[in-house]
Amino acid sequence: MSTRTDAPTRREQILKEAARLFAERGFHGVGVDEIGAAVGISGPGLYRHFPGKDAMLAELLVGISERLLDGGRRRVREAAGDPEALLGSLIDGHIDFALDDRPLITLHDRELDRLRESDRKRVRQLQRQYVELWVTAVRELYPAPPEAEARATVHAVFGLLNSTPHIGLLGRTAMESLLRRLAQGVFGSLAAPDAGDARHVHGAE
Repeated sequence: MSTRTDAPTRREQILKEAARLFAERGFHGVGVDEIGAAVGISGPGLYRHFPGKDAMLAELLVGISERLLDGGRRRVREAAGDPEALLGSLIDGHIDFALDDRPLITLHDRELDRLRESDRKRVRQLQRQYVELWVTAVRELYPAPPEAEARATVHAVFGLLNSTPHIGLLGRTAMESLLRRLAQGVFGSLAAPDAGDARHVHGAE
């Protein structure tokens, strides 16, 4: 998540521009020289920071998974056992990621399979742990639905929030508010009567 307020390092600048270019043109559509030009250094100068494009991609995708998990764990600590506060905080944190790091969502969708197997497994492991934070929070707040339904709902919300690269955006504040309302509405549906039961009752009347 983009929570830093200090000036980015050269390495961070390179990663940011690499993410943008990879998302716009595809991994194989971008050369080292172009990434270097975007940050004002020669292409070969990038090799002082990264051994190549593969290393940049791995750091981007593993790095964002680590940051999401670390941020989620911090939010768990800060919520101090309040599941409603925790779920709201998790939603806010993921919205920040979805709006501020959209190129990384595109990269994950398109380029994850290009990572070497160990890095790809690391990303999946981190993602599973991140999901579990959400599932635990959801089940504490909405204990009635079965775990499978809670888990499916968490993934549905991720799909909703991670759709931001594919839709036209409102202003930052308006989009943030809209995504928050939508996510809260999806989770709130877990407290509603089962739709299937409702149809059965109406049909019997």
